[in-house]
Amino acid sequence: MRTIRKILIAMLLALTVPCWAQELPRIAWLWTGTPEGEATIVAAFKDGMRENGMIDGKHYILDERFAGGKYDQFPAFAEELLKRNPAIIMANTIAAVRAAQQATKTVPIIFVNTNDPVGSGLVASLAHPGGNTTGLTSQNEDAINKYLELLREVLPRASRIAVLSNPDNPSIPKMFERLRVMAASFGITARAFEVTTPKGLDAVFSAIAQYRPKALLVLPDSMFYGQRSVISKFVTSQRIPTIAANSQFVTSGCLISFGTNRPEIFRRSAGYVKKILGGAKPADLPVEQPTRFELVVNMKAARALGITIPQSLLLRADEVIQ
Repeated sequence: MRTIRKILIAMLLALTVPCWAQELPRIAWLWTGTPEGEATIVAAFKDGMRENGMIDGKHYILDERFAGGKYDQFPAFAEELLKRNPAIIMANTIAAVRAAQQATKTVPIIFVNTNDPVGSGLVASLAHPGGNTTGLTSQNEDAINKYLELLREVLPRASRIAVLSNPDNPSIPKMFERLRVMAASFGITARAFEVTTPKGLDAVFSAIAQYRPKALLVLPDSMFYGQRSVISKFVTSQRIPTIAANSQFVTSGCLISFGTNRPEIFRRSAGYVKKILGGAKPADLPVEQPTRFELVVNMKAARALGITIPQSLLLRADEVIQ
């Protein structure tokens, strides 16, 4: 009798374990770049999940799709992921968020480190997002003027600059126009060099090299982030002083960065996941704005370029790479 009971228990366990596994909530991620390029921020997100008591494979299942900088893939990815019944969809660029919003009006969507969510129409307002979408904004649109301030401080005689721009990101053309007008007020000509996919970088690099700018400004876009090593290699070879939004550009070889701590924002996004899995509605969760922007300076790059960084700027820097 005991043997029969043991067999029945074993059979019940065999039947129920797959059901338990299927009950784990699925977190769908629409990543902009490649597994290699996004490794740092994927790790930061998982760290944040662990800090909130959730371990991948034990408390949730992470379903990831990597666009490799090709934003036109997001609609197909969103549809594919929805078939797997995700509890939440996460995305880090406007095109990915829009694709998710077009695919579902019910599954919660969390955007992370995204430019201008209100101006881009992703949410109704920061305080009251409405609908099924909320998240964490980069606020890069408000920090863009700082690029020119830093440029004028480091290169006061620069009169012609190149601006790397991705027109497929709806926030970027507005940022460039704001930057162009401000630059013109200082007697600086700012010319946009547009590229929408990694494959187009070689051609735009050639055009920038022929233009011979005094500096390059990289507008904040997730595709550029994924290609930061390629961009840094180009500007280093061409000896072009470059300012970007993320410190990872500087550690790759660019001169200066000013912006949010990208890995930190992705780590913090886990808090939204926990709240929504606990029953909170995206419409009721205000969009989180960054409270701190970091200034990072690469002195090795400055020496290679023959540029003297003002002491006043170095004293304000959050990090100086020697």
